Amino acid sequence: MSLFRTKNIESMLAAARDDGLKKVLGPVDLIFMGIGAIIGTGIFVLTGTGALTAGPALTVSFVIAAMACGFAALCYAEFASAIPVSGSIYTYSYATLGEIVAWMIGWDLLLEYGLATSAVSVGWSGYFQSLMAGFGWHLPAVLTAAPGAVPGVHTLFNLPAALIMLGITWVVSYGVRESARLNNVMVAIKISVVLLFIAVGVWHVKPANWHPFAPYGMTGVFNAAALVFFAFIGFDAVTSAAEEVRNPRRDLPVGIIGSLLVCTVLYVTVAAIMTGIVPFAKFAGIDHPVSLALQYAGQDWVAGFVDLGAILGMTTVILVMTFGQTRIIFAMSRDGLLPARLSKVHPVHATPFFATWTVGIVFALIAAVVPLNVLAELINIGTLSAFTLISVAVLVLRKTRPDLPRAFRCPGVPVVPLLSVGFCLFLMAHLQPLTWVAFLAWLALGLAIYFLYARRNAVLHGGN
Repeated sequence: MSLFRTKNIESMLAAARDDGLKKVLGPVDLIFMGIGAIIGTGIFVLTGTGALTAGPALTVSFVIAAMACGFAALCYAEFASAIPVSGSIYTYSYATLGEIVAWMIGWDLLLEYGLATSAVSVGWSGYFQSLMAGFGWHLPAVLTAAPGAVPGVHTLFNLPAALIMLGITWVVSYGVRESARLNNVMVAIKISVVLLFIAVGVWHVKPANWHPFAPYGMTGVFNAAALVFFAFIGFDAVTSAAEEVRNPRRDLPVGIIGSLLVCTVLYVTVAAIMTGIVPFAKFAGIDHPVSLALQYAGQDWVAGFVDLGAILGMTTVILVMTFGQTRIIFAMSRDGLLPARLSKVHPVHATPFFATWTVGIVFALIAAVVPLNVLAELINIGTLSAFTLISVAVLVLRKTRPDLPRAFRCPGVPVVPLLSVGFCLFLMAHLQPLTWVAFLAWLALGLAIYFLYARRNAVLHGGN
């Protein structure tokens, strides 16, 4: 039964009060952090791929993906208000479902967050190179993409992707207040760019481009929903900042739900306008579909702003996801499941300095050598697994700790958590078989590390 030993919630809250992290974030910071994590590669890059899969019905795909996220977000919000401790679903699972479940979901989150930063870095590289090409600047072909990423072109290393990862790592390692300020500025700019696209693009929509609305039927809509689910990943990263929030019980639910609502409205609107301007088949092989739509409409001057907004937008995603991953590693290390050095807080910057740079270097290299399409589906399956577990954990916590103070309660229990589980499993079933093989291999590696290292080094092990 030691596999399912759980952490005492009161002791977790006490440890969070004395962790050395600065409590400086407020509700606006958290909403901007959520938007910063969500709006990026999903809207600026994957909308083109999604349109090829679903046609103009991509708007429906976004709604389906948003519903899956929405039900999970309500579950996250309850946990965040009841257990405002770093680690997100890893920490919540440790308090409810047991150590081995917590370890596996923590291991899963390392894959999700790490590959998300790598994937967005690849998207950032594409837009950055597009912007630079407008000034006549070009990198050598071998340094523009991962091996095999561009058919017919000899590429070896995505240099811009690696460099942006390392740059963001420096920012995150420097301090949370500084990271939040930079994120807030860039989020404000990228929202302005999205609104500019909507304001200009809506006048160039041709309703004839929306017919047929769903050329590949509901199968195409569901497959696209499983893909563009990636576009919503990030709101859960807000919970990883729990120990750096001034009033976490009130502000964390506001940040989670508020950011998800804003992004859903923007996604559906952009998808509708984009497919109304450009016939969906024209997005084949395009990694900058939003700016393409404006070029198609003859609004090249706005397309340049979109390229800039996409670059800033994806920068904030990398920043927030890197931040989230380092805090999960911090929590797992503090519990003894990872080496102790990973939870050491820098005496000046008050950040997990060593953990941040370890993450940054590893995933900068992955961004440089792994193509985007391989990364996206692996991230989706990891996130859907996490959302499934958070929904189950809410039901368990309601049963085992009904007395626990909750500033926010998930409505409609048990229906909402069960709907979340159903939506997530449904979307997972529409992912490629190879994605499942790679995911199961990652989990098998995680189990091996747990039994060889984590289980015997866990802080709870000392009490057994």
